Amino acid sequence: MSGLIRMFGIDPGLNRCGWGVVEADGPRLRYLAHGVVKPPSQDPLSERLRNLYEGLRAAMSGFELSHAAVEATFVNTQHGNHASALLLGHARGAAMLACATNGLSVDEIAATEVKKALVGTGKAEKEQVALMVRRLLPAASEVTADAADALAVAITASHRAQSFLTRAKVRA
Repeated sequence: MSGLIRMFGIDPGLNRCGWGVVEADGPRLRYLAHGVVKPPSQDPLSERLRNLYEGLRAAMSGFELSHAAVEATFVNTQHGNHASALLLGHARGAAMLACATNGLSVDEIAATEVKKALVGTGKAEKEQVALMVRRLLPAASEVTADAADALAVAITASHRAQSFLTRAKVRA
């Protein structure tokens, strides 16, 4: 396999689910696309999940993707809103199912890992992550916050996959 990776990144959300596509060839990154799936908030949960699933499947079409990655959910069990975490889990499930039905395995990446990979600290603010995404992918200069997070997930997952490919070649 060559070092070329086409990564579909997802920042899951029930109201706004960001997605982004990057191509990585060794250390070189290329922006391909981004967007946000926004299910109508007044719809029943089942319809919103179907909307997410179908919207992400449509976004994936035409890219010949090799990988997918989704931001992992972190829940603070002492201070977190468990109902919100459960709803986010449903959105992540719809996103992962969309990837799986497109034949993609899905990496889960913690938000702290994404922030550390792009900004250098796991406690970076969303604005710092978006700034680094724009710096690494100048063609994505008009990216929204949700799509910037999805592109950051895709960038981080691409680097992780490239490292794996490099280690596998060294061992061979």
